Amino acid sequence: MTVFELQQMYRQGKTGPSEVVRELVKKVEVWEPAIHSLAWFDPEWLTRQAAALEKGTGPKGPLWGVPVVVKDNICVEGVPVTCASRILKGFRPPYNATVIERLQSAGALLAGMANMDEFAFGSSCEHSCYGPTRNPWDLSRVPGGSSGGSAASVAASIAPLALGSDTGGSIRQPASFCGVVGLKPTYGRVSRYGLIAFASSLDQIGPLARTVEDAALLSQVIFGFDQRDSTSGDLPVPDYLQQIKTGVKGLKVGLPKECFGKGLDAGVKTELEKAFEQCRALGIELREISLPRTDYAIPTYYVLATAEASSNLARFDGVQYGYRFPNASNLMELYAKTRGEGFGPEVKRRIILGTFVLSSGYYDAYYGHALKVRTLIKEDFDRAFEQVDCILTPTAPTPAFRLGEKLQDPLTMYLSDIFTISINLAGLPALSVPCGFTPEGLPVGLQWIGRPFQEEVLFRGAYAYQQAAGWHTKRPPEPKGASS
Repeated sequence: MTVFELQQMYRQGKTGPSEVVRELVKKVEVWEPAIHSLAWFDPEWLTRQAAALEKGTGPKGPLWGVPVVVKDNICVEGVPVTCASRILKGFRPPYNATVIERLQSAGALLAGMANMDEFAFGSSCEHSCYGPTRNPWDLSRVPGGSSGGSAASVAASIAPLALGSDTGGSIRQPASFCGVVGLKPTYGRVSRYGLIAFASSLDQIGPLARTVEDAALLSQVIFGFDQRDSTSGDLPVPDYLQQIKTGVKGLKVGLPKECFGKGLDAGVKTELEKAFEQCRALGIELREISLPRTDYAIPTYYVLATAEASSNLARFDGVQYGYRFPNASNLMELYAKTRGEGFGPEVKRRIILGTFVLSSGYYDAYYGHALKVRTLIKEDFDRAFEQVDCILTPTAPTPAFRLGEKLQDPLTMYLSDIFTISINLAGLPALSVPCGFTPEGLPVGLQWIGRPFQEEVLFRGAYAYQQAAGWHTKRPPEPKGASS
């Protein structure tokens, strides 16, 4: 069910949170052996939450009784949160992230912690101490990353909603690969308090859902100012559900010429062209635009993001929490052995890169220049938005690739985020919505990009397209041999 279908069942008295939890556990039993989307799941914990909701006598919040899977880098008090890394083995946060507080106030059921690329470093959900997550549409393929577990759990109908985090495409690319809706909000729209940091100037928490309406509802709950996050925007949150159905006739949408050339998979391109025709039929005006510095986005990102990651991950040293190397003879050995054994290869690679670009003699040549190019990339978007209301691009240049296909070639892996990274550099909102399937039966995503703090335009455009196209109604078949 979608969130709204589930809520209607609740209103009609046809089900209750405890029954929903029992069905969710059945779904986990069917799907998890095949896809491994969850890093931690405790049916008893979930059952206790449902019982508490049913005993409550106060007003019911907007997500009352709705299961939400949480990415394993968002702090939930008393629950194992590890960023899919050995170095945080056994860590249980003593507090809740702001988004978790807001979910609980809205009556949501926290359904478990989703698998991810270690510390959100990856585009395939293969860099995890728990092992890889698989794509529900094709178990030989990746679900995308780093929020692959969140996207896969929604695609497999384990839960109707999930939280992910997006630093360079980590919500949108998995949403595209798994055929679900994923939103990277404007930087500052959602509090980062309680999100274990990757790159603090780029990270943003956001929703994954089966439909645009469900994503809008979850956004309504988690958006808003938080004084505990100094980068949080103190702006009102519009009523997205009221605005979502107001129509799109006359909406001006840009198609960047740089995003539809070399490197775009033929099957993806075919589905995008069909989507553009449907947009025109809805009364949307499409026009060609240019984002001339698109090619600089990936090198700029991998300087800035690794530099910030190197700084942020310095705190994981085995002293206060998580994994600690036993029997170290001195402090340096404790640090070196703990970090050497606790971090995986992709995390080490990015720490080394980030430390290098911040080092004496290279800081201005790499980090300083990257900051300047980031400003130029943002200016490209500023000029584009003088002509159009929003921008459409592919979410990813290809459909989901096979497990192991790009593990030995990090640069090729990094290129899978070519259409998403620039949005994080510019701090913009962007939403991926399903727009078809390749001849191999793999989902394709269409990315809607908006002006800062104008998520309502994205919801409105994507909802109109979704209703016309109908791709959100498709579901992957259950794994062979499974029975629900």
